[in-house]
Amino acid sequence: MKLPVSTEWVLHCATTLAQLEPGATASTAQLALYYDLPAPYLAKQLQALVKAGVLAATTGPRGGFRLARAASDITLLDIVEAVDGTSSPYECREIRQRGRGALPPEDCRRTCVLAEKMADAHAAWRASLAGVSLDDVLAAIPPSAPARTRARLTGTGTGPGTGTGTGTGS
Repeated sequence: MKLPVSTEWVLHCATTLAQLEPGATASTAQLALYYDLPAPYLAKQLQALVKAGVLAATTGPRGGFRLARAASDITLLDIVEAVDGTSSPYECREIRQRGRGALPPEDCRRTCVLAEKMADAHAAWRASLAGVSLDDVLAAIPPSAPARTRARLTGTGTGPGTGTGTGTGS
């Protein structure tokens, strides 16, 4: 399975927003600059997270995005499905019933074993992502990352080590 590059963007942006002080926001422009991403396209992805209830958006001079719920209540699956949808990446087209190798109809009454195995794999992938919250991700990043992220995101950091970075310790 290959996810679009925007999936990485929103996972990192949500993790970055989870590192901000409670109530603080970051704008699309700040996040785009922070990660060197195209702001118009990132804005569309962030709006998908708002629509899904992962992020909240505020307008005005101090507006921007923040988490809509506690980091412990937002899973990686919530984020991924907000931008990539919920459907399985595998679609069985029943080719076992076509061509020179076509099976007789009576041998195709049961769901294709390959479709079953792919559905099992998709369910396992979803369960794995559903079991990881943004709090879990924050617990795995270096302890210094949140302060560094806040300083770099707002442009208030000075001195050594305040250049751009991932904000997630990776």
